[in-house]
Amino acid sequence: MTPLTLGTAGHIDHGKTVLVRALTGVDTDRLPEERARGISIELGYAPLELPSGRRLSVVDVPGHERFVRTMVAGATGIDLFLMVVAADDGVMPQTREHAAVLAALGVTAGVVAITKADLADPARAGAEAAELLGGVEVVPVAAPRGDGVEALRAALDRAAVALPGRGGTDGPLRLHVDRSFTIRGAGTVVTGTLWEGVAARGDEVRILPAGTPARIRSVQVHDEPRERAEAGQRVALNLAGVRRDEVGRGDVVVAGPAPLTPAFRVDVALTWATPDARPDGGTRVAVHHGTRETPARLAELGGRYFQLRLEQPLVPARGDRVVIRALAPPDSLGGGVVLDPDPPRHGPSRDLLARLARIERGEPEPEQAPDETAAATPRQPAPLTPAALELEQRLRDAGYEPPPDADPAELAALREHGRVARLGRDMHIHREALAGVAARVTELINRDGSVTLATVRDELGTSRRYAQALLELLDAERVTLRVGDERVLRRKSG
Repeated sequence: MTPLTLGTAGHIDHGKTVLVRALTGVDTDRLPEERARGISIELGYAPLELPSGRRLSVVDVPGHERFVRTMVAGATGIDLFLMVVAADDGVMPQTREHAAVLAALGVTAGVVAITKADLADPARAGAEAAELLGGVEVVPVAAPRGDGVEALRAALDRAAVALPGRGGTDGPLRLHVDRSFTIRGAGTVVTGTLWEGVAARGDEVRILPAGTPARIRSVQVHDEPRERAEAGQRVALNLAGVRRDEVGRGDVVVAGPAPLTPAFRVDVALTWATPDARPDGGTRVAVHHGTRETPARLAELGGRYFQLRLEQPLVPARGDRVVIRALAPPDSLGGGVVLDPDPPRHGPSRDLLARLARIERGEPEPEQAPDETAAATPRQPAPLTPAALELEQRLRDAGYEPPPDADPAELAALREHGRVARLGRDMHIHREALAGVAARVTELINRDGSVTLATVRDELGTSRRYAQALLELLDAERVTLRVGDERVLRRKSG
């Protein structure tokens, strides 16, 4: 039986955590604040034994609308869902949003549990859930009394039996980190769902996007030591050679001869939750991939195809799923599949659409005509025009804000050549100036231990808006790490 991961879903206060405790014997609310407030805030984990002997790894997610991004981080990598709907409430707003996230992630197998069946007739809630998630088995339960719990285990067994799982894949190790912490005497530990490959004690790994090298000191699956863990399992890796502040949620642990690379652009095929949910081209949205979230601009390529131009790097592979959410107000818009995980910057064209359609259908790429020179030479951006070079000099002189008549195409070309960096929609900084800012901030942190936004604003003699944009860029480039209202260095200065 290949390992599988089960993710909960559903509205706040519909009893997800109580139900998981009834199924597994584990209280996944581990934080004092969660127990005091009676709501889940962070992801919780537990093993679940099914009647067939199959063991599922359970990821229990928060139901509050404020924690949807945490729910998405937990839902990525799951194989089947347990949607929880209370009999006395029925389908609620977060039920629908969680269902939209599951659809965006391509997770179609699962079971609906109608909780609080001892407090209200479960028929209405069951009918609403069946309409929302058609074809999924619905089981009424009263978890505190144990009613229906064994029937729910059996239903989960039936849902799991037809799933292929991820185990036995030949791909290199890939684990999207959803939690990192330090254990006294052991060092840095990261947890996550193993998407691909095998994690074994002694393996040499890298942590992306920073590229930090590390070694797996030990492996655990649900607190049990193992020599190795397979794809589809919830795992904890004790890493040697990396500090706690060098790895966190959103990072990716990889290994193998052809590891993935960070990308600031991704070509995708997207499907929207409703026709009205489709944003206009150029809209700034939130992109969720694995356990990482980043703002991005949608560049239309035609039909369902878009290029996501990311403000922070993702570590995608072809076939991965992404979730698209609005930035304000936060709402799930849709999602889709990665077709090209590291494309050049481009707009729509007939040849491009034909290529993306072939990739989506799973057809092999056509062979290119032999060209030894092209094969040996990495792709280079087009030469900078005189106008772009003139703009570069003006940016050197202007500071952080580009001249109002700056051509977006010339700015894009300068970014492609690594000459400038984007600070925001209407702000750019020359890389030489950014290096100076990084050196000044590093000097301040080495002197004082940390810096605040106000300190950087005053030291640079700039506005709060620019200081905030500069610090966010230094965070994204992993020079600094935000801790509360302060920044510290990710790596000690040499």
